[in-house]
Amino acid sequence: MGEWARDTAALPYALRAYSDGGLSLRDAPAHEVELARRAFYATLTHIDHQLRVVIGCLREEGLLDNTIIAFTSDHGDMLGDHGRWAKTLMYEMSAEIPLIIVPAEGDGRLEVGTVDDRLTTLYDLMPTLLDMAGISIPASVEGHSLLSRERREILYGEHWEGDHATRMVRDHRHKLIYYPVGNNLQLFDLDNARREERDLASCLYGDDLAWVSDGKLVGEPDRDSVPPRHRDLSGQCGIRFV
Repeated sequence: MGEWARDTAALPYALRAYSDGGLSLRDAPAHEVELARRAFYATLTHIDHQLRVVIGCLREEGLLDNTIIAFTSDHGDMLGDHGRWAKTLMYEMSAEIPLIIVPAEGDGRLEVGTVDDRLTTLYDLMPTLLDMAGISIPASVEGHSLLSRERREILYGEHWEGDHATRMVRDHRHKLIYYPVGNNLQLFDLDNARREERDLASCLYGDDLAWVSDGKLVGEPDRDSVPPRHRDLSGQCGIRFV
């Protein structure tokens, strides 16, 4: 539970209005939260067993070596983190998903056991599978094959429109989430707080507080620059710098 999530009344409108399927689960008793999480992990165990059946059938039918396997998901689940449940949110528990790809036998372009840290989105999956299958990728495809060396510097995401709209942009370390209703920003350093416990967008102090007015980040007025005038010619180096 991040500090930013404890005061329900201070949450962005899109979070306050989100009903979690019509159930009020924010203050659910601890034993019910534990039970819900156990049930979720039980479903994962069930899926694991079904994957075993599929892979076993491919092996028994002699198809495994000529089959590409891609395991992923459309979303995660908040599982009670920050008092939220289910999906559609831009926080890691909801937005971060698995992607495991097993190439066909002999395809050395994707080595078994390789871990790839690139920013990836689901629309990279189709061009990747086409590339692995030796099929040309249409020019209209926005994603790129993970067999290539292309790397994104940023990843953009959006969900809903209107009052419930959420927008997100992240790089390899930071994530910025924007809720347009209320003009709310959240900034997370994922290297130091993977579970997004601390919202850095609200960490202003000292003279920084002058940049905020009525709860909004306004900064300072723009101004004309004046060329500096230094009598001591401070840009020049003496003998000790040679």
